Amino acid sequence: MEPSAPRPDFVQSLERGLAVIRAFNAARPELTLTEVAAATGVTRAAARRFLLTLSELGYVRSDGRQFSLTPRVLELGYAYLSGLSLPAVAEPHLESLVAEVNESSSVSVLDGDDIVYVARVPTSRIMTVAISVGTRFPAYATSMGRVMLAGLPPEELDAYLAKVRLERLTARTVATAAALLTEINRARSQGWALVDQELEEGLRSVAAPIRDRTGRTVAALNISAAASRNSIESIRRSLVPPLVATAARIEADLPARRF
Repeated sequence: MEPSAPRPDFVQSLERGLAVIRAFNAARPELTLTEVAAATGVTRAAARRFLLTLSELGYVRSDGRQFSLTPRVLELGYAYLSGLSLPAVAEPHLESLVAEVNESSSVSVLDGDDIVYVARVPTSRIMTVAISVGTRFPAYATSMGRVMLAGLPPEELDAYLAKVRLERLTARTVATAAALLTEINRARSQGWALVDQELEEGLRSVAAPIRDRTGRTVAALNISAAASRNSIESIRRSLVPPLVATAARIEADLPARRF
């Protein structure tokens, strides 16, 4: 399929500037000019202009060879989080849920093909990757992603399934769009999704949707647990009921607004 042409009012330079910021992550906190150019698909000259502009604005620093982001980039996400009541509403419920089940719990929203964490109350760290607000994971391999995909309108879900690239993150990760659709339909039917070590070996998670007053899925709530101490049956029996009940309490507290 040929990529659609940008709209006449599409500002490509802004898109590329944001791509430069997104090139930095936990695995690559420092990048050279050449690495930024390669990661974003722009020329070295263009990458240099973007980096120097971001440096002038205070979003990037450099030691003369390598570039890194500054804390000022947090301002870009803070405007969203500060205007979003979901994290503030969810956090006390997360704390109560974690105290009840003694497992970590999080809330995320769907952003493109990824889930993005907007609230989290951890217990002990059970993943090799540290999770915090702003962490992203592919929706297809997560329980929160699957319940949010289950809430998409049919045409949006079809478009997602047509383009998604299913990377095998573990030997258990869903391998085909058809198999993923089966899991999404299961999540829609039962009202929750369970993912068994598809994102990371040793990690099981279960999630329920969070819906607004119109019934639209706006977020997801999960509980994550070590597979070594939580069988699938014990998760269904002991974690799903408090998870679903907590999601309902969050829904009841949400204001009548779109996120």
